[in-house]
Amino acid sequence: MRTVVIGESLVDLVWRAGAATIRPLPGGSPANVAIGLRRLGRPVTLVTCWSDDPPGALVGERLAAAGIDVERVPGASGRTTVALAYVDDATGAATYEFLAVWDPVRVPVADDAVLLHTGSLAAVVRPGAARVLAACREVRGRPGRAVAVDLNVRPAVLPDRAAYRTAVERIARVADVVKASDEDLAWLWPGRGPSESARALLARGPRLVVLTRGAAGATGFLPDAEVSVPAPRVRVADTIGAGDAFQSALLDGLWTGDAVRVPAAPDELERVLARAVRAGALATTRPGADPPTRAELDAGLTGP
Repeated sequence: MRTVVIGESLVDLVWRAGAATIRPLPGGSPANVAIGLRRLGRPVTLVTCWSDDPPGALVGERLAAAGIDVERVPGASGRTTVALAYVDDATGAATYEFLAVWDPVRVPVADDAVLLHTGSLAAVVRPGAARVLAACREVRGRPGRAVAVDLNVRPAVLPDRAAYRTAVERIARVADVVKASDEDLAWLWPGRGPSESARALLARGPRLVVLTRGAAGATGFLPDAEVSVPAPRVRVADTIGAGDAFQSALLDGLWTGDAVRVPAAPDELERVLARAVRAGALATTRPGADPPTRAELDAGLTGP
């Protein structure tokens, strides 16, 4: 039994404020989540696409080195997505611009998949987003299966706020677990508090919505409960891949034996969220998308 992760693999061109050079780092939110699950010892298959161009070579090398099972599907355009990540030296926060491509000709899901994870560009960039949505519907219709989505909103790939909201609401309807940051929800629904937006998403069909708040921790929303956990204090190198490391640990925490189960009790959800927050914090202590191993996560964190 395994997790299938569907989504983009790309190269981040990391430009630090005041720096004279740009550093290419292969990443992509779904690819980062797949690698994070692999480091936590979970069987995972990444369904993705990239081209035989220089950025694609970096993607291929990284995924090969990670040791994960990859199903590389053809892309219609023959291009690899590239993101320009601007990193603020003072805070480590990254903002993005994209040369975005997400056009897989198919998105297969293995029969032994108990969990499908997707999100980010894959959920909103056409034409691939429609194929991802169909895969989510298929998996959620299987008994004992679950679908998880990380919104990971990137306005640069779809500046039309109304169109982005429509895409998010559409995929939330076919998800069991939805994760979003406070920044994601503030952009999607300006003028509305992130908790209110999270509750609105929950009403569309998921069994759990998780709201991340950066250094302030995270909150999980169940139909009849709300659970918040703080984040540990760490010295931040940058925030690239932190949300993906959080998501990997969250999905790992939902596994019970050969099934995926959404916690029904607040104390159980609190344990899952606390571990995910530790994973995200640990990822910020090193540059680029570098999620922790199970041993590192079990060892915990030491603050600055």
